[in-house]
Amino acid sequence: MTKGIADGSLLWQPTAEWMEEQNLTKYQRWVEERLGLTFADHQELWRWSVDQQEDFWGSVWEYCGVKASKPYQQVLAKSEMPGAKWFIGAELNYAEHVFLNRPDDKAALYVRSERSAKQEVSWKELREKTAAVAHALKEMGVRPGDRVVAYLPNIPEAVVAFLACASIGAIWSICSPDFGTASVVDRFQQIEPTVLIAVDGCQFNGKVHDKRSVIEELKKQLPTLKKTVVIPFIEEALQASGDVRLAEGQGSTASDDVLWADAVAGTHELTFEQVAFDHPLWILYSSGTTGLPKPIVHGHGGILIEHLETLLIEQTTTEDDVFFWYTTTGWMMWNLLMSGLLAGSAIVLYDGSPSYPSMAVLWDVIEDLGVTFFGTSAGYLNACAKFGVKPNQIADLSRLKSIGSTAAPLTAEGFAWVYEHVNRNVWLGSLSGGTDVCAAFVGGSPTLAVRAGLLQSRALGARVEAFDEEGRSVVGEVGELVVTAPMPSMPLYFWNDEGNLRYQESYFDMYPGVWRHGDWIQIHEDGSCVIFGRSDSTINRAGVRMGTSDLYRIAEAREEILESLVIDLEYIGRDSFLPMFVVMQPGHVLDDELKEAIQNDIRTKLSPRFVPDEVYEVKQIPKTLNGKKLEVPVRKILLGMPLEKSVNPDSMANPESLAFFVELAERLNRD
Repeated sequence: MTKGIADGSLLWQPTAEWMEEQNLTKYQRWVEERLGLTFADHQELWRWSVDQQEDFWGSVWEYCGVKASKPYQQVLAKSEMPGAKWFIGAELNYAEHVFLNRPDDKAALYVRSERSAKQEVSWKELREKTAAVAHALKEMGVRPGDRVVAYLPNIPEAVVAFLACASIGAIWSICSPDFGTASVVDRFQQIEPTVLIAVDGCQFNGKVHDKRSVIEELKKQLPTLKKTVVIPFIEEALQASGDVRLAEGQGSTASDDVLWADAVAGTHELTFEQVAFDHPLWILYSSGTTGLPKPIVHGHGGILIEHLETLLIEQTTTEDDVFFWYTTTGWMMWNLLMSGLLAGSAIVLYDGSPSYPSMAVLWDVIEDLGVTFFGTSAGYLNACAKFGVKPNQIADLSRLKSIGSTAAPLTAEGFAWVYEHVNRNVWLGSLSGGTDVCAAFVGGSPTLAVRAGLLQSRALGARVEAFDEEGRSVVGEVGELVVTAPMPSMPLYFWNDEGNLRYQESYFDMYPGVWRHGDWIQIHEDGSCVIFGRSDSTINRAGVRMGTSDLYRIAEAREEILESLVIDLEYIGRDSFLPMFVVMQPGHVLDDELKEAIQNDIRTKLSPRFVPDEVYEVKQIPKTLNGKKLEVPVRKILLGMPLEKSVNPDSMANPESLAFFVELAERLNRD
């Protein structure tokens, strides 16, 4: 890792030739010709995009060639949050835009996994399989608005199934196989699915995982299912490994299951159900401090226009690109990866660990497939640096022109490492957004200089501000990241959220009518930004946010545990650390065996991603006078903030409980 690099150090500048090729340059010329507008700099363009929202988003619609069977009458009918209404009257279909004018013989998907070498799926094959699965879903009784859920890794079948659902107006929802059965049930049960599409096994980090029992449990716990479609994997994998379980009579499918091969059989025409702009496209999940995961509903139109704007205007993606974002299906970046198809790019699916068989594997994929845009997490880039990986010495990365980094703040040292050890000519964009909008709030522009540790700009169309403790917009100071005007991809609603109460509570309780996202941000005079980490209590592991309530339910289900507290210590420039604090039931002690049992419970019932790094015993959990756990104040204390700036002891039921956390903070910040 490059040491001593100063924040703001200049690392890269676009050349005149580079500028000429960029989507953003072409868009600005179009705006000048069509609307007669010119902008002195990127800040002025951003200001227009948020001050004149209807003009901006109307221009995106026209410039990106949105196809609607019914035109819109108005771009924005209600400019309020929540409740904004976009492109009133328009009818369209997300999947139709994926397949618009695509050449049959060109690659749509490149596929790699731990078990297989490069495969290609052409646009013709993708269209044919999507049409077949769409037909099969209709035959199963799936209608517009019905929910189809998937338990799948990042494989071509997941892409086909998603596009098939979108084409018929069904609502898609997916969980990655690294999620435990209980956490999948918590998500899918809420939305009452009609069809389940699942793989019966997978491989990760060199290990084969049998998922047949998970499928059977999901079928028991989801009574609304009419059919289950199974993608076989496990029999071939177990045979290859010499596993004896096949001889014990464990078949892959039940008699009433549909095999994937049958679902994609036959020749059918691909048609596209025309739906309202705000017809649900998919349901993603994010968790809070209480209750079940929040089922976030996004619309066909909102996602379509937001992702078209991102990919065809702000980013570098074109139909000539090979677009690779390393992601599991449980991270919102999988959904953005799908939208790479909207740009006509070939997208790369990688199913497996980024560190198996070595930390070189993804760089090998980039060389092998000729990747031009590589998206990843800050954590992965930092891990490569710490392990001494030098990608430009082990792979030919000459075709790589852009790198996107998200999921956590990328440090100045991380920026410098990319330019020293990956490719000194790439545009590196550090981005920050959220599952909640499935888009970026702040990020990069390939027409701006790259400076160490800085996000180059706020996203076009996103009126992002920093609010101080009094709710005043500030520049040059760290404050709450807020959005003060609606975005098209903001959630339509949460599923089964009567009166929008949970939606309101999640984003608008602190500042009525203003979206508070839960991150700390500093916005500079030139529009560049720094994200310092989260200001709320959610857990962020490699970009996947999980509510603390998910961990509490698991830990407190053990008879030895009275109650628990978990705090994610993610902050720019520090390694993430996830401690759990438990109060023991009388007569029990926290020993190494119990610590391991708690960690294993979370690993198997939730996900390995959210296993606590350490478990501490405490006498009390700090609480408010009305009994609420003080997650955010404890987080501030553990990050090293002074006690008097972290919490008001007079508002607490047990202020004496803070002493343990103050002492621990001193140890953590000293070490």
